[in-house]
Amino acid sequence: YVKNMITGAAQMDGGILVVSAADGPMPQTREHILLAKQVGVPHLVVFLNKADQVDDEELLELVELEVQELLENYDFPGDDIPFVSGSALLALQAVEGGPKAKGDDKWVDRIFDLMESVDNYIPAPERDTEKTFLMAVEDVFSITGRGTVATGRIERGILKIGDTIEIVGLKDTQTTTVTGIEMFQKTLDEGMAGDNVGILIRGVQKTDIERGMVLAQPGTISPHKKFEAEVYVLGKDEGGRHTPFFTGY
Repeated sequence: YVKNMITGAAQMDGGILVVSAADGPMPQTREHILLAKQVGVPHLVVFLNKADQVDDEELLELVELEVQELLENYDFPGDDIPFVSGSALLALQAVEGGPKAKGDDKWVDRIFDLMESVDNYIPAPERDTEKTFLMAVEDVFSITGRGTVATGRIERGILKIGDTIEIVGLKDTQTTTVTGIEMFQKTLDEGMAGDNVGILIRGVQKTDIERGMVLAQPGTISPHKKFEAEVYVLGKDEGGRHTPFFTGY
C-alpha cells in the first residue's frame, strides 16, 4: 500500500486529503500527510466527507481544527489550506438520474466548491517541455494483438508516435519504437511533460520491462550502480519500521 501511494503521490502537483467528518483524523490520515510531505506534494486541499452524518456544526469545526494541527505538524500551512465539507455518497446518488448544474443539489454543490478550491489554491504547474523526453515506468501490461504498454507520468520533454526511445535501468538498455500513446482511454499523437500516459512499444515483451525502469530519448541518460541519496525512514508510529537498520542490511 505504502509503495503504491508513494508511486502515485510522487507525481502529484497537488492533492485532496479526504477525512471523515464523522470520525475525525484516523491513524492513516497522519501517514497520508507525512508521505505527501516526504515525496514533495506541494499543495493540499481538505475534503471533510460524511458531513451529512454530523448534525453539530461545532463538531465539524473541531474536526477541522484537528486536521489543521496535523497539517501544521508536517509544515503544511494549515490556516491557509481550504477546507470543504460534504458527502461524496449523497453527491453520487444525486447525479444517478443525470448531470446536475450548480444550485440543483446541496451535496453536488459541495463537490463543485471542492473543485473550485482546487483550481484556486493549487497553481497551474510549469511543464518542462523543452528538454529531452524522460518518463519513469509506473506499471506494465500487455494488450493482445498490439504489444506491451508502459504507463507513467512524463517527467520532461515531448514524445510522438514513431519516436525511438531507450528502456534504461535494472537490465541491459534496449532500444524500441513508440507505436501508440494513450491518455484516459483516448489516443494521442503526442504526449508531453505532466501527462499520465500509456505508451505502446514495439518488439518488447512484458517481462523485459518493469516498474523502476526509465524510458528516455536515446543517449541522454545512463544507469548507475552507485549514488548518494538522502532518505527518510518511516518510524513505528508512522506505520514504518519497528526495528533499526544494521550494518550490511
